[in-house]
Amino acid sequence: MHRFHLRRFPLQVATTLLAALALSACSAPETGQVKPPRPAIVVHPEMAGEQLAVYPGEVRARHEPALAFRVGGAVARRLVEAGDRVKQGQPLAELDAEDLQLQRNAARAQLEAAETENRNAANELARYRELLGRKLIGESQFDTVKTRHDGSVAQLERARAQWKVASNQADYAILKAPRDGVIARRMVDAGQVVNAGQTAFVLAADGEREVRIDLPEQDVSRFTIGQPVKIELWSRPSEPFSGQVREISPAAEAGLRTFEARVAFDNAEPDVQPGQSARVFARTGTHHGTSSLQLPMAAITADGEHAHVWKLNPDDFTLQKTSVQVVRFGEKTAEIVSELTPQDWVVAAGTQLVGEGQRVRPVDRHNRPIELEGSVAQGF
Repeated sequence: MHRFHLRRFPLQVATTLLAALALSACSAPETGQVKPPRPAIVVHPEMAGEQLAVYPGEVRARHEPALAFRVGGAVARRLVEAGDRVKQGQPLAELDAEDLQLQRNAARAQLEAAETENRNAANELARYRELLGRKLIGESQFDTVKTRHDGSVAQLERARAQWKVASNQADYAILKAPRDGVIARRMVDAGQVVNAGQTAFVLAADGEREVRIDLPEQDVSRFTIGQPVKIELWSRPSEPFSGQVREISPAAEAGLRTFEARVAFDNAEPDVQPGQSARVFARTGTHHGTSSLQLPMAAITADGEHAHVWKLNPDDFTLQKTSVQVVRFGEKTAEIVSELTPQDWVVAAGTQLVGEGQRVRPVDRHNRPIELEGSVAQGF
């Protein structure tokens, strides 16, 4: 019995000592232990230098009036097709003018009746004036005849105006070209009923030519009226022409979210026709002449409507919120204007996981530590 107890006692003591050591290790205070700073990918902002942008376009006429009938009706004949060259005054289409002719005939008949009434009233007024001079009638009788004559004059003027309107409307049944040019588009055909003012043709008037391009939303702010550009026709790639931005639409086209811009040729215009393909080359620099930078879009976050980035303090590796103004979004980067410089370090990813004053360990995109010269925090 004594041997048995002597053998078990050392084992129990050892087990108790091991358990005590384990508990002591688990319950050891954490005082003095510092949580290591989390790694953060940082990058330098890059200067947003001048870039050469290319935009496809189409040659258009400077003046492209939409042509429409001034009266409604059924189209009896369509006399031109899209692409046809027309001269000023040339008929383009005709309406069925039977009703308009009837209205003109009715107005003519009313005018003739008014003229007859006016002649009779004028003769009667002359006769009564003679009788009044001979003292054969009174003033009241003469005034009655004179009033009738004045009414006939007014009726005659009204009939003449109605005749002029009816005659004009009958003439409006023929749509004519207002000037020389080329039919750019046709929107009516024979047998179609059109309303007054409904566009029937679009005329590319002879004269100045320009190039129409579409600017994406992010590029509109980089262009200004009068900005110089280069124009290249697809049919003549070795002959660039100088031009300038003449017009930028203030509103985006519905659905496309692009802004129409018109580019005019400088000085002598080439011999081009509407519809030819072209390219416009434009050098787009900084935003409105200010010094701008580029950053990855993941580096930019926002509190409500105010955008900001997390700038690294090189002295103690803490983060500072820095406001920025985004002036243009690209595919992967954004152009900003702020107090940042190309020498600053900015958190490029995980911006939602950091906060003001937080310490971080700067690394590059390959998780390699970044050494900042002159920093007291190099030991982190």
